Amino acid sequence: MRKRPRTSLDEPASTQPSSTFGDERSASSSSETSPTVSPHPRLLNLLVLFGLFVCSLSIVALTFWQVRLRLKGLDLVLRLDILKKLEKHRSCVNTVSFNVEGDILVSGSDDRRVILWDWESGRVTLSFDSGHINNVFQAKIIPYTEDRSIVTCAADGQFDLRTGASTQLFTCQSLRDRGYVPIVNLNAIAVDPRNPNLFAVAGSDEYTQLYDIRKYKWDGSTDFGQPTDYFCPSHLIGDEEVGITGLAFSDQSELLVSYNYEFIYLFARVMGLGPNPAPASPVSIGGDAGEMQPDHYSSGSPLNMDAEVKFGPQVYRGHKNCDTVKGVNFFGPKCEYVVSGSDCGRIFIWKKKGGELIRVMHGDKDVVNCIESHPHTSVLASSGIEKDIKIWTPKALDRATLPPNIQKVYFVIFK
Repeated sequence: MRKRPRTSLDEPASTQPSSTFGDERSASSSSETSPTVSPHPRLLNLLVLFGLFVCSLSIVALTFWQVRLRLKGLDLVLRLDILKKLEKHRSCVNTVSFNVEGDILVSGSDDRRVILWDWESGRVTLSFDSGHINNVFQAKIIPYTEDRSIVTCAADGQFDLRTGASTQLFTCQSLRDRGYVPIVNLNAIAVDPRNPNLFAVAGSDEYTQLYDIRKYKWDGSTDFGQPTDYFCPSHLIGDEEVGITGLAFSDQSELLVSYNYEFIYLFARVMGLGPNPAPASPVSIGGDAGEMQPDHYSSGSPLNMDAEVKFGPQVYRGHKNCDTVKGVNFFGPKCEYVVSGSDCGRIFIWKKKGGELIRVMHGDKDVVNCIESHPHTSVLASSGIEKDIKIWTPKALDRATLPPNIQKVYFVIFK
């Protein structure tokens, strides 16, 4: 009788090589034959309760960190103090601004000089005669030029570009002889950081005008362009006594507008009046809106600032803006605060949301005109009638409080 060849099937089970597929099949078949065991209802309830507990802890933790971040930002504001004074100008300082990186500060003055500072060390890195024949009012380092290009403007009406040698870009001339052109003396220009095609201008009338550069031709062949939107508080429409001295955009495209003989207003983009705003009505010029007129500065407390007109812009009160052209700015990593100088020589800081005044600091013996926020950290630069630039950082050991005589200060300012 012939014997068949021995195969692996004849090996004992213990010596057979493992087979993943076979194991999976065995597990599958065993699971199919084993009875299904349902979790106990009480166990299910415990699991659900545990899940809800974990979710609640997550929400509480998130809220805690959000509150902590807000308190941390507020703490930084309340600890702002003068780090150093930059002293090289021979007259009042009209403009200060940081470069994109934030390591260089540029300033301009009535002495017609432009100075670049290493503000952390207080060292002058460059100082030159601007070439202007009158007071320098603005000096900016052009972004993405490796800090090698600076544009300046002055009371002589000239705009100059410095790239090693001065280049006159253009000169502003009076338009009083051109009867077909309405004249508005411009004080401020701001570019929307979220959409650089949009920029706002404002000056001697009550309106902030928003333009879109995509609607105009670079060769200048387009006729006098029209704004795409206007912004103005309803009670100021038609008011010939007010003008605008400062503009600023937040990182959410909110528009901050500072009026002389009036207050500061924050507009959302949707609050525009459109390209053809309606003329002032009797109600907006007088009547109920009178409580917001400059003649009624002392009608309320500067601390009660959250009473804004329904659906209208947020208002910030307390400072005085009558004598000089003052800027306005946002402060904080998310533009949480609004900051402005004042004719009384103080710096005022409000919470953006709600308009609560939280800080008043002495910034100048006479008037604070310029407030510039650092692009990346909690640092402020301020200047005014004095010859120096003050650098503010959150270095104070104690948290500041509002002056105990803040009500008296407020009434004296607007007396």
